[in-house]
Amino acid sequence: MGPAGGEARPGRFFGVYLLYCLNPRHRGRVYVGFTINPARRVQQHNAGRKKGGAWRTSGRGPWEMVLIVHGFPSAVAALRFEWAWQHPQASRRLAHVGPRLRGEASFAFHLRVLAHMLRTPPWARLPLTLRWLRADFRQDLCPPPPPHVPLAFGPLPPRASAPRRRVSPLVDTEKERDHDTEAFCTLCACVLQDEEGPLCCPHADCSLRAHVICLAEEFLQEEPGQLLPLEGQCPGAWPGGGL
Repeated sequence: MGPAGGEARPGRFFGVYLLYCLNPRHRGRVYVGFTINPARRVQQHNAGRKKGGAWRTSGRGPWEMVLIVHGFPSAVAALRFEWAWQHPQASRRLAHVGPRLRGEASFAFHLRVLAHMLRTPPWARLPLTLRWLRADFRQDLCPPPPPHVPLAFGPLPPRASAPRRRVSPLVDTEKERDHDTEAFCTLCACVLQDEEGPLCCPHADCSLRAHVICLAEEFLQEEPGQLLPLEGQCPGAWPGGGL
C-alpha cells in the first residue's frame, strides 16, 4: 500500500499550486488548487467557470500560477495537502500555525502556512519539490523546507508528467562487482541478489553493502512510528558517515 492515500500510478503528475490575481480590482487575491496539468489548469481559471475554472477565480482574472508543489505519490495525497493549505485552521496537523495576522497579505499568509506544512508530518516525509514558476514572486520560506525538498525554478520540464525513474545516489555504480562471487548484506548477512540493487555508503573507504529494507530498519530504530527514513548514520566501518 502506498503512502498517504494509495499507491501512485507510474508516470502520473500530481501538483498543488498557488494562483495570484493580477487584476487591479482584485490584486493580491490568491487561490490554492490541485492539478495534474498545470498549463491547462491556469488556462481554465482564466477562461472562467464555464470553461472549467473555479467559481472563486471566475471573472477575476488574469491569474498567474506563481508556484507549485509536486512529487505527491497519489492524487489523494495531493488533495489532502490542498485541503489543509486551503483550511489551515481546520486541520488538526496545523494547529500550531497561527491565524492570518492583521495587515498580513493573503499571499504572505499562504506562504507561511506552506512553510509549516512542509515541516509537518506526513508531508514532511514526502519526496516533494517546491517550484517557483515566477521568479519575481519568490520569497524565502520561514521555516525553510526540509533538506530533502529541493527548490526548482521556471516552468515544468516537458516530460514532468512522466518523470524518468531516478537512480539512488547510494547505489554503487562505480565499483565493479565480481559476478562469480556472492555478495552479502552487511546488516543481515544474507546474500544480495543482483536485481536488488544494494545500497552502498558514498564514502570510498566504507565497505557497507545493504538491502534497502535492512538499511531502512536500521535508520528507523530512533523513529519506530515511521515507515520511511529521511536520513541516518552509516552503520558500516566509516566513522561518522552519513547517508
